[in-house]
Parts: sequence; structure tokens; C-alpha cells
Amino acid sequence: MHIAARLTRMRETLTRNKLLVSTSVVHLSNDACFALLYPLLPFIADDLDLSLTEVGLLKASFSGASSVFQIPTASLGARYGEQLVLLLGNAWVGAGMVAMGLAGGFVALLLLTTLAGLGGNAQHPLGAALISRSSEGPRLATAMGTLNFAGDLGKLIGPFVAGIVAIRFGWQAALAAVGIPTLLLSLAFLVRRREVDPADSGPDSEGSGGAAPLRDWRFRFVLLAGGLDNATRGAALTFLPFVLADKGLDAADVSALYAVIFAAGAAGKFGCGWVSDRWSLLAVIVITESVTAATLVAMLGASVWLVVPLAVAFGFALNGTSSALNVAVARLVPSARRASGYGIYFTVALASSAGAPLAYGVLGDATGLTTVFTVMAAATLLVLPVVLPMRAALRT
Repeated sequence: MHIAARLTRMRETLTRNKLLVSTSVVHLSNDACFALLYPLLPFIADDLDLSLTEVGLLKASFSGASSVFQIPTASLGARYGEQLVLLLGNAWVGAGMVAMGLAGGFVALLLLTTLAGLGGNAQHPLGAALISRSSEGPRLATAMGTLNFAGDLGKLIGPFVAGIVAIRFGWQAALAAVGIPTLLLSLAFLVRRREVDPADSGPDSEGSGGAAPLRDWRFRFVLLAGGLDNATRGAALTFLPFVLADKGLDAADVSALYAVIFAAGAAGKFGCGWVSDRWSLLAVIVITESVTAATLVAMLGASVWLVVPLAVAFGFALNGTSSALNVAVARLVPSARRASGYGIYFTVALASSAGAPLAYGVLGDATGLTTVFTVMAAATLLVLPVVLPMRAALRT
């Protein structure tokens, strides 16, 4: 019996690891698609003669479309199988990238960008639910950190590839260079879905009740914290290339610096997940948000030589916070309602990320980028009084 129990545990561990690896690879490709737009925005703006408001609207439409159907997508995953819906959504995003490169003007690009973003509704609620449910226990934060780390590797790879391709072949080719592999990878995983994840047998036991997590006031506070955090992420990454351009950096320099930011962000996702299993979620959130706010302001007056170390600190802290907040959702929402909980959380988070570039773009056209980054830093610090009332839950 002892040997049989050990074999059972080994099989369960293998199944969890296969699920973590497959879901992480999908997350990598998905985030590569969504991140590559950042360094391409100056190329697109120059080519189509866009204002900062139009740049913000373009980014807002992409992120906004990926947030509006998070909750319905979570319900679809519960009914038809979370991994099936996850892979179909990822294939949609990949195909959308290719279509965006065919746009001949701003209006067409805006429409195609919105349509492409719709596929992104599946990734975060379903991927997070799959991994958080399969990794319940003392290593939950590490597993979630690993999933988020994979996504940030995608954020590193996507802009790096996009920057290289765009310099030589244009932004349209850069979109295709990432979109086509994403589409093919998703289709390959769909064909081999049962082999990749035998544990995904279809509908889970979640049922309806998607609004149930909202009854917990602590969850509502996490929603507010996630909204503020993601508003900073969406706006800062949209307008940072313009701050860097004012310092004399060219497109290749900006793409390389974004690679640094996303590499540091990947380390922050994994590192803060690992620390959160051994330390306090509250301390991780307070420290990372404080560093994010400080680096946002420091970027404005920093010399070119200080930009790289600031980018490392900025990327690590910015993404480390999101990893800790993702774990907070799993700790506050029961396993049976996890997909609904993440659907609600990521709806708020991604809607904030989508709306912030447009709002800050309008502010930037009126007052300049210095005001934009100063206001962003102040908004980031508002997370601290939001999470402090939850200190009892976030210390564990």
C-alpha cells in the first residue's frame, strides 16, 4: 500500500507539472502578442501620423477588448472545458495579430485591434484557475509565480522579436512574426489536448454563482488594488517609449530597454511568487508598489546611463505586485468558484489597463508627459491604503 500511495502521488505530481508547463507555454505566447504592441506604437504613430490620444485609444481598444468578456469566458470554460476555451482564445489572438498587419489606415487598424483583443479574454481567468486549483497548498504562490513568469518571458520575447523585425521590415511584418507562431502553437495544442493535459476532462464543478466572490469585502479591496496597479502598468508601458525618445534613444534602443523591463518583470513575477509562499503577501505588495512609484518619477529626470538600472527596478516591482495580487485572489476565493473569481478580478484589472492609456493620453496632450508620470506615481501609491485593511489575510 505504501508503494501504491507513493506511485499515486508521483502520478498526481506529474499531472500537475504537465498542466503547469502546457498552460505556461500558452501564457508565454499570449503575452508575447499583447506586449509586442508597446515598442511598435512609435512605428505605427509615425506611419499613420497619430496623436498621443490616438495612440492611447489604440492600446485601450486592444486591452479593453481582452477584458470585457472575462466573466462569460470563465463560464464557457466551466461548461466546455477550461483548456479547450483557453486554446481557442489564444488561436484567435494569433490570427488577430496577422489581420492587424493587413490594416491600411487607423480606423481599420483600430477595428482589427479590437477584434484581436477579444481572444485574450480566455487567458487570465482560465489559466489562473487551472493552475491555482491544481496547486492548492503551501506551493500555491510558487506555481502561480511560475505561470506569471512564463507570461513575462513572452513579454520579453514579443517586443524583442517585434523590434528586430520592425526595424528591417516594418511594423506589419513584426505583428505577423509573433502572431503566426502563436496561432500554430495553439492549434497544435488543440490537436494534442488530451495528451498535453489528461486532467482536463471537461466541465468543472463551479456552476453559476459568478458574483459570489464579491460578497467578501476583502475581495472587493483586492479588485480595487488590482485596478490601480494595472492602470499604472497599462499607461506607463504605453507612454514610456515617448519619454525615452525625448532622451535621444532610437527605436532599437527602446526595444532593447523593453526587453530589459520585461526580463526584470519575469524575475519579479517568479521571485515575488516564491517569496510570497515564505513571507508576507502584504509586505511584498507594499514594497513593490513603493518602488514602482519611485522609479516612475525617477525616469523623468534620469540620464541615459541611469535608465537601465531604473528599468530593472521598475520591471521587477511592477510585475512582482501583480503576482502577489493574483495569489491574494486564490487565497480569498474558494476553489470551486476560482474561475469566476479570476474572471471578475481580471475584468477589473484589464479594464483599468485599457482605460488608463486613453485617460493619460488626453492628460499628456494637455499638460505633457511629466505630469502624466507624476500622476501615475501618486495613483500607484494609493494601493497601499487599500491593502492595509486586509493585512490579516495577506500576512499568511
